Amino acid sequence: MAKRVHQPREDAEFDFILKMSGVPVLAYFTGTWPKAIEPCRAMDLVMSGITDEYTGRLTAVRTDMTRCPAATERYKITGAPSFILLKEGEVVAHGTGPTTTAELRELLDSHL
Repeated sequence: MAKRVHQPREDAEFDFILKMSGVPVLAYFTGTWPKAIEPCRAMDLVMSGITDEYTGRLTAVRTDMTRCPAATERYKITGAPSFILLKEGEVVAHGTGPTTTAELRELLDSHL
């Protein structure tokens, strides 16, 4: 996992990261139940590459759904992996399930 990916341990830390970011936030939600582990690991690799590529243009946040239940509920996250792109606190894009680097890059380029 790239050092540029924040990993909040609780909802308050998640909210602090959003508040202090200053750039759009790409938050992706992971799960620790058996069926979510492999897809989330695959998404970790995608996110690692994306955060390297978009350094300074976005903040990446890897959010464990069980550690940040309020954020999970607030953004209506129902499965893992899922992601949201927030600009100035508003969701401008979202997705559920694993995605490729190319698909995520296309989404980011259309919103950043």
